[in-house]
Amino acid sequence: MFKLLDRYIIKTFFGPFLFIFSVLFFIFIVNIIWIQLGQFLGKGLTTFQIMKLLFYLGVSVVSMVLPLTILLASIMSFGELGERYELAAMKAAGISLTRVMLPLFGVAAILAVMLYFFSNNIIPDFQRKAKNMLFNIAQTKPALNFTPGQFIDQIPGYMVKFDKIEGEEGRDLEGIFIHKKASTFENQQSIVAKKGKFVTPRNKNYLQLVLFDGYVFEDSYAGKAENVRLKQPDQAIKFDTLVSHFDVSEIINKAIEQERITDDYRFQTFSELNTTIDKTRKDNAKLTTNISNELISQTSSVVSYMDKNKSKAPVKQQYKLDTIKSDKKLELISNAYTRLENLKSTLTSKEQELDPSVKYFSKVVIYQQRIISYSFTCIIFFMIGASLGSIIRKGGMGVPVIVAIVIFIIFYVINVGFENVAWSGKMSPYLAAWLPNIILFPFGVLMTYKALTDSQLFDSEKYKTFFKPLTKLFVKNKEHKRYQ
Repeated sequence: MFKLLDRYIIKTFFGPFLFIFSVLFFIFIVNIIWIQLGQFLGKGLTTFQIMKLLFYLGVSVVSMVLPLTILLASIMSFGELGERYELAAMKAAGISLTRVMLPLFGVAAILAVMLYFFSNNIIPDFQRKAKNMLFNIAQTKPALNFTPGQFIDQIPGYMVKFDKIEGEEGRDLEGIFIHKKASTFENQQSIVAKKGKFVTPRNKNYLQLVLFDGYVFEDSYAGKAENVRLKQPDQAIKFDTLVSHFDVSEIINKAIEQERITDDYRFQTFSELNTTIDKTRKDNAKLTTNISNELISQTSSVVSYMDKNKSKAPVKQQYKLDTIKSDKKLELISNAYTRLENLKSTLTSKEQELDPSVKYFSKVVIYQQRIISYSFTCIIFFMIGASLGSIIRKGGMGVPVIVAIVIFIIFYVINVGFENVAWSGKMSPYLAAWLPNIILFPFGVLMTYKALTDSQLFDSEKYKTFFKPLTKLFVKNKEHKRYQ
């Protein structure tokens, strides 16, 4: 009987789980598309390349999507069981809520372990692919996209303009102007033609353009002095047909997936990150020592002077400020103020020099610890979701979704807030990575206890009764007046 019950509970859970995971994954992908949209436009990417990039980027959001999915699915599944009075029937049959939650707790634990291995072994590889693709796309020149009546500089080394673009696939052209970009050591050349046509060449690295009825304007200034250039006449050559080839290999051969970035900490596994953390810690310690030595050497001139005179006669008593003449007094105060301002500016500059190193160390540590902490978040979210679902006893996409979103927003705010504090160096990054779980775990235990004891946590009548003595103070007691 229990095995059949376990299968039924797991089936009830995985129905909303798969649906919610798909919806949340799609939402996160849409957010990525919105952020990265500017890099896709005008780069000549194929649909397959865009889909592949989105898949690479989407894999990295699984670590955030899975805990939220478990939270929502557990609330919805236990809410449906409570709404259909199936939980009440199970309790009447002598089956405790702990026994009902046990199979799904095992499922959540398995998903947490899977998330750890997924975050440790698969996400770094896809992070590397995604970052390299984004870098290569950013370096790629825009694809050829000619607009009639506008100057286009997408062909490397040329500026072109077409008055009209007609015909099949926009191959027929009218009113053609082509200007070759040249330095002072190259001949300038411009081509004007009434008509033209794009022709598919054998070599796809070149763009072939056949021009009709036009002129080629060219100078012969290359390598000549300025006085000779002023006397040199321009050359105009009339043609009936002219075939021009343009090298577009920079646009076609993009090498979108070529791996050029390999040293990012997000490409490493948990054990590899330990090496990066140790190296970063040593570099930061060395940098801090150097900065400390510089500051001490700047502020210890008086101390070093006194140390030199320790073996000799004692240092004479300092002059009192009141006994010094006014002009000398102003000079001393000005010098002291200048030294303090210099020291203050030095401290500010050294702090700005140290901040990037502290921030980078915190980022690496937090990224490493979240490989494990997000797995524990899955279990905590299950405890909260299953307990709230059995207490609320509402299924569907209404109240459970609102409650889950509120809990996730609280978790996200805590997560990002402590992350920023750790980046500034005011908190240990290890503590910042685990503090959201530390805060939510007691809440999960409390909700589980409330669910096991059949708490009326969301019963509005209970709260009305509790606050009734208080509300009586502000509400007049209206007695029924008999009709006279």
